[in-house]
Amino acid sequence: MAKPVKITETILRDAQQSLIATRMSTEEMLPIIETMDQVGYHAVECWGGATFDSCLRFLKEDPWERLRKFRDGFKNTKLQMLFRGQNILGYRPYADDVVEYFVQKSVANGIDIIRIFDCLNDLRNLQTAVNAANKEGAHSQIALSYTLGDAYTLDYWTGIAKRIEDMGADSICIKDMAGLLVPYEASKLVTALKETVDIPIELHTHYTSGVASMTYLKAVEAGVDIIDTAISPFAMGTSQPATEVMVETFKGTPYDTGLDQSKLSLIADHFRPIRDKALESGLLNPKNMGVDIQTLLYQVPGGMLSNLTSQLKEQGAEDKFYDVLKEVPRVRKDLGEPPLVTPSSQIVGTQSVFNVLMGERYKMATKETKDILLGKYGATVKPMDEDVKKKVIGDQEPITCRPADLIDPEMDTLREECAVYAKQDEDVLSYALFPQVATDFFKYRDAQETKIDAELGSKENGSYPV
Repeated sequence: MAKPVKITETILRDAQQSLIATRMSTEEMLPIIETMDQVGYHAVECWGGATFDSCLRFLKEDPWERLRKFRDGFKNTKLQMLFRGQNILGYRPYADDVVEYFVQKSVANGIDIIRIFDCLNDLRNLQTAVNAANKEGAHSQIALSYTLGDAYTLDYWTGIAKRIEDMGADSICIKDMAGLLVPYEASKLVTALKETVDIPIELHTHYTSGVASMTYLKAVEAGVDIIDTAISPFAMGTSQPATEVMVETFKGTPYDTGLDQSKLSLIADHFRPIRDKALESGLLNPKNMGVDIQTLLYQVPGGMLSNLTSQLKEQGAEDKFYDVLKEVPRVRKDLGEPPLVTPSSQIVGTQSVFNVLMGERYKMATKETKDILLGKYGATVKPMDEDVKKKVIGDQEPITCRPADLIDPEMDTLREECAVYAKQDEDVLSYALFPQVATDFFKYRDAQETKIDAELGSKENGSYPV
């Protein structure tokens, strides 16, 4: 039975992450929040992913303060974050006590929905975060990292969906980070999932390959409950389909979103000058706004393509670009055919560059390639190539347990290490994820506070700093 489709707006997180490397400041976002809150979105994705790192590293902002400001502004709308399973928002697995505390503090500061994914779809790496979200009363959504390959059949997707429902997740997201899900396949996949599980299904894709709006249309007709869209100035290209376009598409049909186009127009008006400024400064590369059909040929997400280009440029080997693109599927197969999403996309991409530049495959292997072969990221869907394992890790025995089972509790040590800088409980979590970057930020914050105190002191004494 057809029903209205719900919309999750991505402008505050994935849209700006995909197009301008997560460089939008909190001050640029805050003035429009009141209007966004009146639209009637299912949720606004505003935190997690790369926003945390970017706040601390590039914007000199406290990500926790950003979240609290969002929470103050959004009175009626659910706030959503993206969470990398046992890796939280970082690039390595953390102990369970860090994962649990991070979830606790995320919810306490305003998050309602936590979208949790693992780069290998290894559900063992998701259970701690799901349990923690459920304990805190948040909505726990598990995202399946969508990809193509021999192992990724409809039976695979329905089987893993059933296990997710049994884990206690509140909903499932099909996370198509590279825009690989084409329209009629989306129809088949959503139909199969709806027949398998009773919890809601959300679809997240990127416009990189040019099919995303059509994919959403077929998915909605097949019964998908929620779609992720981006307000038009930051839509398309490596971002999501445009919110206004999808709202208009379903208007007057049984799938009608009920969202108000006049409100959406005001939101677009707010973000358009920010986009134009990013284009002028070069922060927004026009290439990221077009269609790249190579995505479907090589299954390489947009962000990974730009990484490969810059790695080759640094080595003065841009002429090897297509050789590297052809090497990517081979390396992926060697490593057990993982989906290409952070951090597996970086691992496969960098190893492919090394294999091509060295002229001999796996002559040099990165630490991360060794770790994935040793099972330190979890279990892959297909077995890894035995010859590659022999060449890279020799006789070392890969682990078969959940990687985090080998990590001792970390919170006490982290609290001690960051005690000199911590001004709020959340600071220890910033430090846990990015020790050096967070320390630099804490020093910057202290310097700013000292400067403000000095200026206030001067004003009180009747003199003003020059």
